[in-house]
Amino acid sequence: MNRVAQMTGTVGGVGYLRPAPGTWGSLAALPLAAVIQIIGGFPLMLAACAVTFLAGWWATREMTKGQENHDPSEIVMDEVAGQLIALLPLSFGAWHAGVAMTAMWPGWIAAFVLFRLFDITKPGPIGWADRRNDALGVMLDDVIAGVFAALGVAVLAWLAHWVLGV
Repeated sequence: MNRVAQMTGTVGGVGYLRPAPGTWGSLAALPLAAVIQIIGGFPLMLAACAVTFLAGWWATREMTKGQENHDPSEIVMDEVAGQLIALLPLSFGAWHAGVAMTAMWPGWIAAFVLFRLFDITKPGPIGWADRRNDALGVMLDDVIAGVFAALGVAVLAWLAHWVLGV
């Protein structure tokens, strides 16, 4: 197996942690997101989403080439990509307001919980992407789950700030 693909797909071996490697992958994305935000704000976070998607797609193709299992549990780069997408509303809000993204801790919790919820339950288009049974589907289901979670975070932020005035 291609060692670079393996290290990329498993996010440096995080995917081998048990139980629940997908949750570990999502957790690994959190400090990564904080560093990305500090270094380059929202523009760099957008770029990181694209890079993790492309790197994950490549790594998944390489790791599953000739294998029957199209989505081995140790591949968690898809969770990293999806979790970064789920954090985009926080990244944009912090970048736009000129505040530290880490100060928005309730949003971090919401992004994590919503992403894991959508990734595990796979409603609608998330399940469709997962059933593709190919490397693109492995990545797309988490990207779509990340988009759903990001929309949920945005709605919750709107409720908190504009409706409840918190």
